[in-house]
Amino acid sequence: MTLHLIGIGLNDEKDISVKGLNIVKKADFVFLENYTSRLQVSVEKLEEFYEKKIILADRETVERKTDLILEKSLNKETAFLVVGDVFSATTHTDLFLRAKKKKISINIVNNASILTAVGITGLELYKFGKTTSIPYPEKNYKPETAYDVIKNNKELGLHTLILLDIKPNKNMTVNESIRILLDIEKKRKENIFTEKTMVLGCARLGGDYKIKCGTISKLEKEDFGKPMHCLIIPGKLHFIEEEALDIWK
Repeated sequence: MTLHLIGIGLNDEKDISVKGLNIVKKADFVFLENYTSRLQVSVEKLEEFYEKKIILADRETVERKTDLILEKSLNKETAFLVVGDVFSATTHTDLFLRAKKKKISINIVNNASILTAVGITGLELYKFGKTTSIPYPEKNYKPETAYDVIKNNKELGLHTLILLDIKPNKNMTVNESIRILLDIEKKRKENIFTEKTMVLGCARLGGDYKIKCGTISKLEKEDFGKPMHCLIIPGKLHFIEEEALDIWK
């Protein structure tokens, strides 16, 4: 049988493609990966629209108990749903490779991704450098990777897309990400992320989006509303990009 890896878009139950929906309706099992991102609707809403029972797949299921999914794919039509596009997260590539090793038939259905949805800001997609993320700091875990990525991208004149952490009961906001980066700047003092740094705060791209552009001092208290949020640090700007950003100021 077949393992169908299906991107379901960024917003709601209707973002799935016609091709993807037809596959889901015929599938014997439908899994939804629910830890790298989330839609703006409930699982119940998806089940109603898809007319299928959805099995939630958390990090442990996808990364450590992959065989639960693969075993079903050996004998049944199995759909694995991913918010955004199928290969936006490396963990989905791992699932793909494991299925290949087991000689399982695989079908890919792509969809919109945050990596392309950021184009609405007016920043050229070709000029984005390495994408990074900000996790919630913990007692003995306060990574500074995002700060380093911003620094490296800036040196190359490239834009930086920063994805924000997701926990079972909370989603990081633009405001929280700004405070984390300011704390790192306070420690490092490299003038990479200061009150004068120009940024874009984005929320719910692909849906009822909100985008604001301005200095940290102007955006750090802005209310961006419901998740999902992301932060963008522009690099060297073309005059067309500058004109586009004026829309969001």
